[in-house]
Amino acid sequence: MNSIKFKQVNSFSVSKLQQFSGIKAHTIRIWEQRYNALQPDRSEGNTRYYNGEQLRRLLNIVSLLNTDKRISELCSMSDEQLNQLVKKHMTPAKGPAPEYEFYVSQIIAAALEYDEISFDKVFSNAMLRYGLRHAYIHIIYPSLQRLSLMWSTCVLAPAQEHFITGLFRQKFLTATDALPVPHSAAAAKDAWVLYLPEDDFHEMGLLLANYLLRQAGKKVIYLGANVPFDSLIDAVNIINPAHLLFFLVNKNEADQNEELLKNTCRQFHFLKVYAACDKAQVNGFRKPKNLTLLHAVEDLDNVLKN
Repeated sequence: MNSIKFKQVNSFSVSKLQQFSGIKAHTIRIWEQRYNALQPDRSEGNTRYYNGEQLRRLLNIVSLLNTDKRISELCSMSDEQLNQLVKKHMTPAKGPAPEYEFYVSQIIAAALEYDEISFDKVFSNAMLRYGLRHAYIHIIYPSLQRLSLMWSTCVLAPAQEHFITGLFRQKFLTATDALPVPHSAAAAKDAWVLYLPEDDFHEMGLLLANYLLRQAGKKVIYLGANVPFDSLIDAVNIINPAHLLFFLVNKNEADQNEELLKNTCRQFHFLKVYAACDKAQVNGFRKPKNLTLLHAVEDLDNVLKN
């Protein structure tokens, strides 16, 4: 496998760092001031900007927030120390089962070589053998995790990661497009609205939920990523759905997640609201009555069975 190190020359604003990392710009600046987490450059107009190495460093720190290390400890580490710690925590002790490892490795190879033909063959074979739901859990998600690790440790260029995730997105949309669109009045009354909140851009989980709901015969209105709250209110008023489903992708502070969930449930108190997230993101959170938390694909399956 190609292991060339890619030196990035891109520059990023703090708003871009917020978009990529899920950490609010205000928090990033606090980490800079308190812990010297990042060392941005300055433009002639005295505007902060960050290079690719700084972005990688921030993403490594964010990846390790749920470990036993304090933020002050993480920020004091060198880039190499962070890389080693990320590898330790993100690489599972036992990788995918051999039957899945073949597909994961081939997908990684296709990303490195920008080889859409090889990707298509591997993906099609996996779909025929396992189906989209099973392949997502055992092949697609592990592939994305490994690609993320390779990117954060300088083995993968951003363009390669974008290339393969773009292909995944195309496949999800094609699979969903092949499903019938329900037209009954009952389906319309039981409609689902799917979206990602503002500043959330990673759609893979939402695309899978869209597919599973459509496969179950549900009417789905897919709004996609980065939906402003006011626009969501307007859409709900027009669509009049029964269910609202979104993902908490960004690694916000616990109080920010709690505020978002409470505001959403309060605004849409007449709907069943579903939030897909890691358990760690909502630890100690007092759940509103109209909210269901989804921590795994099986949780959505159980909702659809009831």
